[in-house]
Amino acid sequence: MTVHQPPAGARDLLPLDVTQKQWIERRLQDAFRRWGYHRIITSTLERLDTLMAGGAIDRSTVVQFQNNDDELLGLRPELTASIARAAVSRLSDSSFPQRLYYNANVFRRSGSQAYGRQQEFYQAGVELLGASGPVADAEVLLLLADSLNRLGVEDVQVVLGEAQLTRSLLEPFPEPSRTAIRAAIAALDYVAIETLDLSPEHRDRALNLFNLRGTPEEVLKRLQTFDLPETAQQALENLQALLTILKATQPGFYGQIVLDLSLIETFNYYTGIVFEVVGHSRSDRQLLGKGGRYDQLLELYHPQHQACSGIGFSLNLEDLHHLLLGGDQLPEQTPSSDWLVVPRSPEAQAAAFAFARQLRQKEDLIRVELCLDHPVEVERLRDSARRRRVSQIAWVEADGSSETELVNSERSS
Repeated sequence: MTVHQPPAGARDLLPLDVTQKQWIERRLQDAFRRWGYHRIITSTLERLDTLMAGGAIDRSTVVQFQNNDDELLGLRPELTASIARAAVSRLSDSSFPQRLYYNANVFRRSGSQAYGRQQEFYQAGVELLGASGPVADAEVLLLLADSLNRLGVEDVQVVLGEAQLTRSLLEPFPEPSRTAIRAAIAALDYVAIETLDLSPEHRDRALNLFNLRGTPEEVLKRLQTFDLPETAQQALENLQALLTILKATQPGFYGQIVLDLSLIETFNYYTGIVFEVVGHSRSDRQLLGKGGRYDQLLELYHPQHQACSGIGFSLNLEDLHHLLLGGDQLPEQTPSSDWLVVPRSPEAQAAAFAFARQLRQKEDLIRVELCLDHPVEVERLRDSARRRRVSQIAWVEADGSSETELVNSERSS
């Protein structure tokens, strides 16, 4: 017998999965809206050159297509590129800053050795466009803190770096060693540093870059031992101003920050702060999301290459869901019905539909089911209603009169 399954890398979400996913989404969207952010929905399918313009996406991870005009297309592996494109092409006449949020699926192709690995994911996040400086950075990080707080996620670390500052620390290294050192730092690969052809002075400097991780106070103190070029001074001042705002505004969140100036990507996507959100469960650590400042991205999509600053973050809903399953925040059951409307006879079916319709027209959300069985086995129906946590049964006569029976006075909603 043929058993039809979803394709490799895809999966179905059953009602309880959806209930829990929506619980997470509602709380995140509530946080985003309270901070003045508006939802944007972009195309799932993008031109491949749009996705690749920022240089931050590995082409091999994009699920690709070709249209009738031989144009290469791809399913979005993240949202920032799509939002940047939409912002400069559709919102160019709008006032800035623009506060945008999203809640969408993304697709990432697995390697040839990863058959069956998940390829469709769900993300929620924000983009703050047209605002720069430590106050804008603080807004995004404090919104991140608020979002996690609304989910009840407490045992997290926010690993904070500064891409411009880290690049300045790499400037004394000659090419091609600089590129290799950057890649080693991004991968936290100490061994690679030892194998590079470096002078003793450069090797010590490279290894010391790995030590720029700890509390903000510790790292800033260690940073004083480095000779920073003038290009790094403004980045350092902005970072210090940001940390001052966070400490004064939300000291609890500030205590979760790990300053890590070895946090850097292998590509030049981020231009300022960069951060990762790491959750801790009983068994492991999970990357819940990431973000950063990208002040050079939007001009790549602008017809006149007009510069526009940007900063944002994305949260991985599957990873948040997995982490929250270890606690008691998520609903453990799907919502139950408030009413089960039962026609007393075949002649009462029209009256039962009318009664159910009246209930559904109430302002508050009322879940109303209609009994489709006839004849009705009364005790069996009551037992089924109790097991399914239905609150009330309405027995409806053909003349429209009804009798209400309370089944479950206390139930999950």
